[in-house]
Amino acid sequence: MTASIIDGKGFAAKVRGEVGRHVKRLKDEHGITPGLAVVLVGEDPASQVYVRSKGKQTVEAGMNSYEHKRDASISQEELLALVEQLNGDPAVHGILVQLPLPDHIDEDLVINAIDPAKDVDGFHISNVGLLGTGQESMVPCTPLGCLMMLRDFHGSLSGMNAVVVGRSNIVGKPMAQLLLGDSCTVTIAHSRTKDIKEVTRRADIVVAAVGRPEMVTGDWIKPGATVIDVGINRIDAPEKGEGKTRLVGDCHFDSCAEVAGAITPVPGGVGPMTIACLLANTLTACCRANGIAAPEGLTA
Repeated sequence: MTASIIDGKGFAAKVRGEVGRHVKRLKDEHGITPGLAVVLVGEDPASQVYVRSKGKQTVEAGMNSYEHKRDASISQEELLALVEQLNGDPAVHGILVQLPLPDHIDEDLVINAIDPAKDVDGFHISNVGLLGTGQESMVPCTPLGCLMMLRDFHGSLSGMNAVVVGRSNIVGKPMAQLLLGDSCTVTIAHSRTKDIKEVTRRADIVVAAVGRPEMVTGDWIKPGATVIDVGINRIDAPEKGEGKTRLVGDCHFDSCAEVAGAITPVPGGVGPMTIACLLANTLTACCRANGIAAPEGLTA
């Protein structure tokens, strides 16, 4: 048996189209344009590529994109003052501070300075608490994207056995909360889990978010299970030539695909959904700020 491939790229395009339609409606009916402000500190090449892509897709969806680039030497006080300025700007509905930040800046302090209602990354301590208690919150983009793909593939997730491999604050923990919210039975597995292979083999849904290349292999997977691979790891690829690399996930794709019922590829799976959900979160934040019902299907 070979798994169905869950096409994250295609699904993300659908989500972005949906966001674009709602943005147009907001403009036409209410004269409101959602605005996303991205703060980039320093010259990290991966962050620069990511921020460029975010800006481009924000504009394509009909939203306003505000980029604030600052030198790595910026003081913590100056960065906090910028966040405060954006908090007070009515044209800005979503604020995202691109991580990582330079060592001299306290990331938690900066993230928690963002107005929780504008925290489109969903990392603010208030949003973490609201998500954990099942209240309306801003939800981290990557887990939200995973949830959307699972709902799209399965319909209802109620009663399914889900294992999240990884316990990070950015993916593992919020993913578990979202799956609980959809009435799954949820286990969080991690580097200290005993018999981790046996734990994951009981799962109908496996979400791999551990940051270790190809750690999850086919013998970890229950036949017919759905595998969502959040990992993006660059490994050496001597077969492509000297010094060449390739992207792989946290799952060994070929062996998992032989056993699973469905699987997301890397690249082209979860990755494209992250920016699509950032746009969805900005739209949601804009609607909530203006007392307009947020669109169904684009939130948790």
